[in-house]
Amino acid sequence: MSRLLRIRPTMITFACTFALLGGCGGGGGGTTERPTAEPLGVGTSVVITSHGPNLVSRWHEVATATINVPATPTGETPEERVGGPDIATLQVAVYDATMAIAGTHKPFATTPVAPAGGASMEAAINEAAYRVLLGLFPSRTDKYQAMYDTEMAKIVDGPAKILGIALGAEVAGATLALRANDGRSVALAAFVSGTEPGQFRTANPNVAGRANPYIRPFALQSVDQFRPGPPPALTSDLYATDFNEVKAYGGAVSALRTPEQLEIARFNTESPAVQAPRNLRRLATSQETLAENARLLAMLTVAYADASLACFDAKYHYLFWRPQTAIPLADTDGNPATVADPAWLPVVPTPNHPEYPAAHGCAIASIAETLRGFFGTKRIGFEWDSTVTGTTRQYATTDDFVREAIDARVYGGMHFRNSAETGSQIGRKTAQWMMRDHFESK
Repeated sequence: MSRLLRIRPTMITFACTFALLGGCGGGGGGTTERPTAEPLGVGTSVVITSHGPNLVSRWHEVATATINVPATPTGETPEERVGGPDIATLQVAVYDATMAIAGTHKPFATTPVAPAGGASMEAAINEAAYRVLLGLFPSRTDKYQAMYDTEMAKIVDGPAKILGIALGAEVAGATLALRANDGRSVALAAFVSGTEPGQFRTANPNVAGRANPYIRPFALQSVDQFRPGPPPALTSDLYATDFNEVKAYGGAVSALRTPEQLEIARFNTESPAVQAPRNLRRLATSQETLAENARLLAMLTVAYADASLACFDAKYHYLFWRPQTAIPLADTDGNPATVADPAWLPVVPTPNHPEYPAAHGCAIASIAETLRGFFGTKRIGFEWDSTVTGTTRQYATTDDFVREAIDARVYGGMHFRNSAETGSQIGRKTAQWMMRDHFESK
């Protein structure tokens, strides 16, 4: 059956109380054949339930609110924010502080010299999180000072609290030093839009994520470590297949797209800076101890940050055009299997950055593969919600989660399928690399 006419089963409802997990998907780029996903371990089915908010998840919520304050030209919030790396910085500090006390897993970067024996883990978490935010966003204390004061007041004064504060402060300082001058402030010339067939074009030179390829990753050796090959040639069969699929399913007007497919597209259009943290932070309520919740959230945020940086490295390396440009200009691509439609528009807004690979695929697959590694199975029952549609979707496996994220970008008219699949490979490889060298048991 032609892939153009196939409606993929993208959802499997799974009875679960409260959960959020993701999966691993296929990928590959720059080839003329559809790539095949690497086989995943199956293992025992897992349903993740929430034990309710805890100190780790509450600090993550405060940090997200702090990071998402936009900078203003008046200087009220002068700090430059890069959400993925910033939240990962905080979670790494929280993780290292908890592991110094719990001692179950190796630290990510810092083994404090401050005594850990008898230290209050709550005090260490509070101090580490607070000092990281203070170091990154000194003008935004209104977002996190009250949290710190309230949580510290709950801890009985005494040696345990003093030891925890000293430990948390040391870890925060070391983490901030590790991430200092991470490359985000690189000076870049004004962006120039492309003019040739296949080149990314935009009327708005303020493209998103342009500094990301210069930001130092956390676990990867470099942002181009898993850079894929180039996108399919404009004259290839693969390009024509993907072109015709997104043209048919992703347009503002589509005779083939079902209401369910439109729901999938819209569900995945909530800002990643809001949707991903909200859903991920609930994961940090699924474990029974603060240390394990801290470990899980640090793993997720590090993988997410590095996969996103790697994705944007490839985006700005290849500068490939979006469907919203490619379809109206198909008469210039040299492919007889593509037909131009000058009036074609995507059904949902297209972000202002290059098309290949799809960042959503990178990010979702990094989450999925991390969860598969953490729980040892891809059969994980979980939920994910969106404020755009006001709905919650259920998944039975991590594969389902990634597959739907790939479909969403096609149904929304944002991406060619190969780009989303290639992005999922970047996310998967990034998470696997991270787990090879970090967060392992002692």
